[in-house]
Amino acid sequence: MKDVARLAGVSTSTVSHVINNNRFVSEAVREKVDQAISTLNYAPSALARSLKLNQTHTIGMLLTTSSNPFYAEVVRGVENSCYERGYSLILCNTAGDEDRMNRSLETLLQKRVDGLLIMCTESHLPSAAILNRYPSIPTVMMDWAPFEGRGDIIQDNALLGGEMATQHLIDTGYTRIACISGPLDKTPGRMRLQGYYHAMEKNGLAIPPGYVVNSDFEFQGGYSAMKQLLALALPPQAVFTSNDAMAVGVYHALFEAGLRIPQDIAVMGYDDIELARYLTPPLSTIHQPKDELGQLAIDTLIHRLSDPDASQQTLVLTPELVVRAST
Repeated sequence: MKDVARLAGVSTSTVSHVINNNRFVSEAVREKVDQAISTLNYAPSALARSLKLNQTHTIGMLLTTSSNPFYAEVVRGVENSCYERGYSLILCNTAGDEDRMNRSLETLLQKRVDGLLIMCTESHLPSAAILNRYPSIPTVMMDWAPFEGRGDIIQDNALLGGEMATQHLIDTGYTRIACISGPLDKTPGRMRLQGYYHAMEKNGLAIPPGYVVNSDFEFQGGYSAMKQLLALALPPQAVFTSNDAMAVGVYHALFEAGLRIPQDIAVMGYDDIELARYLTPPLSTIHQPKDELGQLAIDTLIHRLSDPDASQQTLVLTPELVVRAST
């Protein structure tokens, strides 16, 4: 900046005003500064600026990548919200590995991100020791809450959603209803299964042995679980699949078995990923507002930056029933 000022014959503060466009500078002076910038091929240093302002306008996000399109749709919502609010997003894939997760966490915090979003498996908790070294960096946990009293939490009301999904199948006339649950080390997996149990119990419906299969929220998991259900002496009339990715696997297993949806077996999903409406037949599911989830996460972080001492928030998104042809 000093070189630009020297070449243009102005002060460094004038160069700063031209670059940041935050004070009046005459057109003639602005042209001289722009010419000097072009001649010297000068670019402002984001690092220097962030040191001066103590802000990087960058958000870090820890995520376990997956074949499940739900995560990609949430990240799209987060990225759009960052862009609209003038922030950049650094995304780190933990790959479900504890060491990789903690190394990524350390990297993000060392880069002085302004805030941190965490959306990964509950079986490995981010290192409390690392987080405690950076107490001023706000954290929002999406979908789960590994720490008491640290960071804000945004959750889907998975208990209500699981109950709504099962109740829809019951209201449609099905009585032999199976459930393919998500991993029980994840709060959404546990709560959606609990919602299924609630609805079955409330309606006085028995759950035959083998009708609950624990799976992994992935395509292959849904396929394998449905094969298991079809091998029962009395297969179910309907299946509540705890997310749409597993429902895609269920569709494939039923197709291979020569069974029709919903004439032979009805299928209910959860998440309302974009793919759900394009399946044949289109999938009935529980809608999760993924764009709103991303928007809420970023807004919560920005609010926390402006008011670090505000009490911890737990924000719960309300699920909605989406009825299509699979039920």
